[in-house]
Amino acid sequence: MKTHLLPALLLAAGGSHAATPPDTAATALPRAARSERPWYRPTHLALQTGGGLGMVAAGAGYQFSKNRLETDILIGYVPRRYAGSALTLASLKFMYSPFRLRVAEKVQVLPLTVGAYFSYTHGTLNDELKGQYSSDYYWFSTDTRYGPLVGGRVTYLAAPVAATGQPRKLSFYYELGSNDLYLASYLTNRNGGLRFGQLLTLALGVKADF
Repeated sequence: MKTHLLPALLLAAGGSHAATPPDTAATALPRAARSERPWYRPTHLALQTGGGLGMVAAGAGYQFSKNRLETDILIGYVPRRYAGSALTLASLKFMYSPFRLRVAEKVQVLPLTVGAYFSYTHGTLNDELKGQYSSDYYWFSTDTRYGPLVGGRVTYLAAPVAATGQPRKLSFYYELGSNDLYLASYLTNRNGGLRFGQLLTLALGVKADF
């Protein structure tokens, strides 16, 4: 009987190795889902206040180069009571984060982010009064601004989305910036012009990866 039992055990063992482990098949799906994100789908949503981009600005963005490079597209708004006319701003930001620090299991800090932005403002005063001023009345553009940005960020790392395996992050950030008009006014009028602190704008915001 022992001679018949040994071959039976070997056959059963071989059959168990040939079967596909159920855990392997289950974990393969999230990996496939992660690689199928459409190129046009944003990686995060953003909401901020200040920074010269609107009292409130919201939009979406993309991450590149292992999340070190980011670009955000924002639409901002300033009510009429604060600007003389209701303003709508369309902005494009580029940011670079050279390094990040893991300070806890689910918390990381980006101590330095640097970048630049470009914005266009619709609704500035006298926009609709064509011919009121000559084309060279202002030496600067009244509706386009661009300038440097520097800031930092704290990120909370949440569990990935179960269906797709995509990482989820919630970040709070600040940005100090300036623009071409402020910088030109400061550099060309050092006596009695803008003080250094008046060159800066402050933005506070939140980003959510999905």
